[in-house]
Amino acid sequence: MKLSSKALLALAISSITATAFAETQSQDFVPTTLAGTSAQSEAKGFIDGQSLGGTTRNWFSSENKFRGQRFSYEKHGQTRTDANRTNWVQGTILNYSSGFTQGTVGVATEVAAYNAVVLDRSKRDIKGGSNRTLADSDGDAVGQWSKLGLANVKFRVSNTTLTAGRQNFSSGIVDTIGNRALPSSFEGVSFNSEEFSNLSFQGGVFDRVSPRTEQSLSKFRSEYGNGQETDKVNTFGVNYQPFKSLKTSLFAANVEDFWNQYYFGATHELGDAQTLALTTGLNYYKTTDTGKKLMGNIDNDTYSLSLGLTHQAHSLTFSYQAINGNEYFDYLHETNGIYLANSLTSDFNGPNEKSFQVAYGLNMAEYGVPGLKFNVYSARGWGIDGTHYTGTAYGEAGKSRSDLRLMDGETHQEYGVGASYALQSGPLKATTIRGTYVTHRASAQQADGNIREFRLVTTIPFNIL
Repeated sequence: MKLSSKALLALAISSITATAFAETQSQDFVPTTLAGTSAQSEAKGFIDGQSLGGTTRNWFSSENKFRGQRFSYEKHGQTRTDANRTNWVQGTILNYSSGFTQGTVGVATEVAAYNAVVLDRSKRDIKGGSNRTLADSDGDAVGQWSKLGLANVKFRVSNTTLTAGRQNFSSGIVDTIGNRALPSSFEGVSFNSEEFSNLSFQGGVFDRVSPRTEQSLSKFRSEYGNGQETDKVNTFGVNYQPFKSLKTSLFAANVEDFWNQYYFGATHELGDAQTLALTTGLNYYKTTDTGKKLMGNIDNDTYSLSLGLTHQAHSLTFSYQAINGNEYFDYLHETNGIYLANSLTSDFNGPNEKSFQVAYGLNMAEYGVPGLKFNVYSARGWGIDGTHYTGTAYGEAGKSRSDLRLMDGETHQEYGVGASYALQSGPLKATTIRGTYVTHRASAQQADGNIREFRLVTTIPFNIL
């Protein structure tokens, strides 16, 4: 399905017109003033403000490749293939956070131990390991392993905090990813400043990433590249809410010898969900090569536009996404630095690709079952064209499904259905159970291939202090 810019504009206008009569979301301008309170002035002290808790997550995935495609693994020195892959891991996080000391400059610390226990250790099932199950050099599962996921010191003045060490960070370019049994984290120095009522600043310098399924720190590399590594990522940005209904973010990052990347995001809300509400989302990325150009020549403009209608328990979202460049829209591996609307099991980020998604959600709280939600979606990508790519960073020339130059008019589609439930009370309050089933079908040279996956994830939070 191809949508022109005129069709998208018509869709936006018709949606806004439909919700105009229900406009209850304030559109008032928000003046920028100094924050009314100082977080540091309310510090409880290093001990009095401490907490100890965490989560334990049971993460199960069963995948099946079809249309002749197979997973491969090594056994007894021979390469074997199989259409199925299963990963089952229990990941536990024990997190200690102190309070900030009192005074003008507050000091605090955060330490988190990560532990993984592999519940399915069959070499045939895990297919030699991946970013799902940690395996050794022979492809055997590492049955149990632990590491320091977080270890940092924080300094705070007023509403500005400086963090040094292994930490979480969240922005449109560098963002902790938590879609496995354990999340990633970053090694470096960052700051977050919230001195104004509707304006905040973030930045950081990071030199290593702690991957989701590795015990040691790693250098940064790209999600889709040829394994090139970089030693430093610098990022800075601002979050600004000019109206009560509009939130925006603007970030820039320099990935040393890879690329300079710029991100703009905006979310606008209009109407009343009890009658009819419209949520509009825009995400835009500009990426250009820099330094030694380890990822080759890059000149990429990528954006997504989403329009979501909500009426009580029901939501319907339309999302259009476009990649303008002869290479992938790429981002840093082991991050969630892709805020595009159609980043699903597939990122729909092939060279010159266009994609469209329709999604429906149902919140059963409106029917007396709070915490229970359902969703279903369908997404299609078309026009993937890498024939004008001249670099070497994305695949080896002549190898099917790895060389962009073989992608000429490729298409693919993805369907998904999911259900989740969050406990509302009792000793296991906030425990979430989520099941999803996804099917992805692709033309011959599209890189994601033909695969089905069922995933069941249960996350239980706990507090000790």
